[in-house]
Amino acid sequence: MEKKAPAAKKARTTRRTPAKKVVIAGADIKPGDRLQLEIPVAKLYTHTELDISIKAIRGRRDGPTLFVSAAIHGDEINGVEIVRRLLEHRALRSLRGTLLAIPIVNVHGFLNNMRYLPDGRDLNRSFPGSPKSSLAGRIAYTFFNDVVAHCDYGIDLHTGARHRGNLPQIRADLQDERTRAMAEAFGAPVMLHAKTRDGSLREVASDENIPVLLYEAGEALRFDEVAIRAGVAGIINVMRQIGMLPPSRSKKPKRKPMVTDQSYWVRATVSGVLRALVPLGAFVQKGDVLAIISDPIGDSGDDVEIKAHDEGIVIGRTYLPLIYEGDALFHIAKYKADIEDALKHYNAFREAFEPESYPAAPNGEDPPIAS
Repeated sequence: MEKKAPAAKKARTTRRTPAKKVVIAGADIKPGDRLQLEIPVAKLYTHTELDISIKAIRGRRDGPTLFVSAAIHGDEINGVEIVRRLLEHRALRSLRGTLLAIPIVNVHGFLNNMRYLPDGRDLNRSFPGSPKSSLAGRIAYTFFNDVVAHCDYGIDLHTGARHRGNLPQIRADLQDERTRAMAEAFGAPVMLHAKTRDGSLREVASDENIPVLLYEAGEALRFDEVAIRAGVAGIINVMRQIGMLPPSRSKKPKRKPMVTDQSYWVRATVSGVLRALVPLGAFVQKGDVLAIISDPIGDSGDDVEIKAHDEGIVIGRTYLPLIYEGDALFHIAKYKADIEDALKHYNAFREAFEPESYPAAPNGEDPPIAS
């Protein structure tokens, strides 16, 4: 009996899902691209063109699109250094999705060491803006529509104002599950539930269902090494959490942040010279003396003690010792859980990011910035 020849096997065909299209500021960013994009904004009155620069990095595999922005307030420069170090981070070799890094959003303010734009407006109170409004409104409109609206997530980097420092902290809508998961992954010592403010970037992003974290750390016009290191590490942590980077192999236990939805300012009751007694990160009880205000030509009997109204952690403070009555002196996040446990976690945070020394760092890493 003649045997039948075996039937030929059908060739298997695998259909590759086409990569999703990512278009930012009119540029089509393809898998594997690392591009620098320029978004034109209003010219100076010298007719000099100003652009918002964006570094766009897309991995070879699909994933979310994340924007990381800094210097929306032109004098808040810590974030500029955070973005620079982020772009050099070796973890980006394993990137999935697209990272949009915008180190300087408020170019006009940055050039002049100013918080605001030349029209005197706060860019972070000018969203969503309009192509026919003031300078601030035009920049807000362009930045949101050309960049933010095309993203799945965002991290916006800030500092305190001039002569005012902030403890590294995350401010976000912690009632939103996706945002809270990002905030917990970031790993800052404090998470503060903060409602969005009218005209802010967070507000318009929230309206488009784009979770955004606001990282506050340091002081305007100053580099803070701990804040910078914590910022870079926090962004990498978030990128792992949202699937843009592989999970960490570290076996170290995660630091538990202090979570609160209430904070208050302690203000000066008189004018004079301030002598602060507590640093950022200090835990205070109700009635603790935070500072003393003195008359520069008076005697010690005229000193006025400034006391805490409630227990918590100092997350912001003034560094300027010349004080007028009513000035904001200390920003305290209310916290009534296990203070000893919280203090242990805060000290672990400091140890993790405090530089040991200031010579050139090994392994090609950035040396710490002397402050």
